[in-house]
Amino acid sequence: MTSAILRKARESAALVTSYFETCAPDLDRATRALAGRFERGGRLFVMGNGGSACDALHVAVEFQHPIIEKRRALPATTLADLALITAVGNDGDFAQVFATQVDLFVHEHDAVLGISTSGTAANVIRAMRRAREIGACTIGFTGRDGGPLADVCEHAFVVPSWSIHRIQEAHTVLLHLLWDHVHVALGEPDVL
Repeated sequence: MTSAILRKARESAALVTSYFETCAPDLDRATRALAGRFERGGRLFVMGNGGSACDALHVAVEFQHPIIEKRRALPATTLADLALITAVGNDGDFAQVFATQVDLFVHEHDAVLGISTSGTAANVIRAMRRAREIGACTIGFTGRDGGPLADVCEHAFVVPSWSIHRIQEAHTVLLHLLWDHVHVALGEPDVL
């Protein structure tokens, strides 16, 4: 198994490196756009399903509770409240669980980040469409060929892999870089 472990680690590192060589300018634009929303009093709302819901929670925690002493907390939250999601899904339509919350909480000065490894999560896509209609900044993390999610986001990050694990690994680097460089764009020192 040692050779398989090393092969997979190398695949992950190679994918992440090649991906960021191509998307760094796009990430720069997205971080500046998100920083601008925070500067104007906006908030970040994050969503996803399954492992992507865990990534959404991770993003919100990074922004709300920075582990770096020199970084300030920024208003970010997930739309992944289990009770609300199951209530809306049970009483109506699971594809509406995030869009319902976008309608309730998101304003034009906010930003919304949707995460879907396949880019086909109907509930994320509907919410991102709604956020875009409101005028919020929309950022999508996806994989494979981007799916419909990539088409509805102002800033779409499509990890070119069909392996959910490799996509999620790249998404983790992506969310850390987004968090880090939003702070740099806000004029904080580049301490990492």
